[in-house]
Amino acid sequence: MIIKNFLNINYKIKKLYIKKKKKKKKIFININTSIQINKKYYNKDIQTLSNIVKKVIVAGRIINKRIMGSATFIKIKDMWGYIQLYITKNKFLFSLYKKITKWKLGDILLAKGVLFKTKTGELSILCNKLYLLTKSLRVLPNKFNNVLDKEIIYRQRYLDLIINNNSNNIFKIRSKIILYIRNYMNINKFIEVETPIIQTIPGGAAAKPFETYHNSLNVKMYLRISPELYLKRLIIGGFERVFEINKNFRNEGISYKHNPEFTMMEIYMAYSNYKILIKFIESLFKSIIKYIFNKTKILYKNYLFDFNKPFKKITMYNSIKKYYKYINLKYIYNIFYLKKIFKSINIKKKKYYKIGNYINKIFEIIVIPYLIQPTFILEYPIEVSPLSKRKYNNPSIADRFELFIAGLEICNGFSELNKSKEQYQRFKEQIKNMNNNNIIFKDTDYIKALEYGMPPTAGLGIGIDRIIMILTNSKTIKDVILFPTMRKII
Repeated sequence: MIIKNFLNINYKIKKLYIKKKKKKKKIFININTSIQINKKYYNKDIQTLSNIVKKVIVAGRIINKRIMGSATFIKIKDMWGYIQLYITKNKFLFSLYKKITKWKLGDILLAKGVLFKTKTGELSILCNKLYLLTKSLRVLPNKFNNVLDKEIIYRQRYLDLIINNNSNNIFKIRSKIILYIRNYMNINKFIEVETPIIQTIPGGAAAKPFETYHNSLNVKMYLRISPELYLKRLIIGGFERVFEINKNFRNEGISYKHNPEFTMMEIYMAYSNYKILIKFIESLFKSIIKYIFNKTKILYKNYLFDFNKPFKKITMYNSIKKYYKYINLKYIYNIFYLKKIFKSINIKKKKYYKIGNYINKIFEIIVIPYLIQPTFILEYPIEVSPLSKRKYNNPSIADRFELFIAGLEICNGFSELNKSKEQYQRFKEQIKNMNNNNIIFKDTDYIKALEYGMPPTAGLGIGIDRIIMILTNSKTIKDVILFPTMRKII
């Protein structure tokens, strides 16, 4: 009997506790976004909307305020857009209404009320409850919706996102593009992997790395300049289609197209070659534009790109022939003639330069600015392609391509060199030509991996930031990176 009473008491206590919990205010549940509200009710006429009597809860930052006697209009901004609040004196205590009128631009609030349309047809909320969630202690810039100071835009990105709708849209598009690329790769049976960012031997590209130090291991380490050699180890291990969307770091200059920390996607496909990758990447570009923008024509600066058309293809040799009229192609493989060309156009040469290095440099300086429409450049010199296979009928040429749009290099791909002895010799040659800017490391473990056998493979690196620059009509890479590298303010 005592046990039974104890159980009853325990049950009653539990029941009271549950009821008490239910009474707690949960003001952040079921917050409606501006996009949800506008999508559902924007096209409803005033009469229909008044019949619905739809109650909503919204939250956001005050970006505009108008006091009109006994009524106040406040416009708030959330992640997706704007919504107008209508606050009348008769809905609130006088003291509370007075406090509401003193709220400033930048303050963050939560509002509850009923949807209606003003006489001008603007979708608004007639508020019956308001909560000041966060007070802004700093004043927003005077020129709302037009922060022109680039220092503010890049150094205080949070302020840029509050003020500039264009920046907001760019980073939403960026997110959509990256998500779409991931889905596209998954549909094509690639698996996403992760490789080390901190490495003992940086490799996969000729660039100066950032150095760091691991105290516990007592060893110098480097931020990766490319994930290439790790991804090819996975191909050897049996992962026949891999990709990684990754951050790379190169301790080099900053320009409108270069940031020391940047985003790339690298993909590797076994039992393939560079010709298959060309078709793959062209298809990816066209599908991104069609899906994200629902059109095929894109405007970048003063250029109009029609991605419905096939991309152009031209060899490096023929591109020099087309765009550099002053060169005598009979002597293009004569090193003395190439040195004269360098002198005439004021290009600095390096001691280790061979014929292929000279030709590639002439291409970079003279030809690239003309490559406006999407163009694949084929047949690179082997001297500048240390990880690429040689062309079977011409050993001085690599099975390699690069894609250029608007004078920007967008991606670089090739049929991968899978002969361990030849790769070892190429590494040795790179180290021999090493200079202060580009430190080359001989990755002996990668050579060991190649000795186990790598199937015929094609690989590709794509500059995600540059793709987004073009697709969002952004003039500089800093506009598409949330927190670009900036000089320290002293």
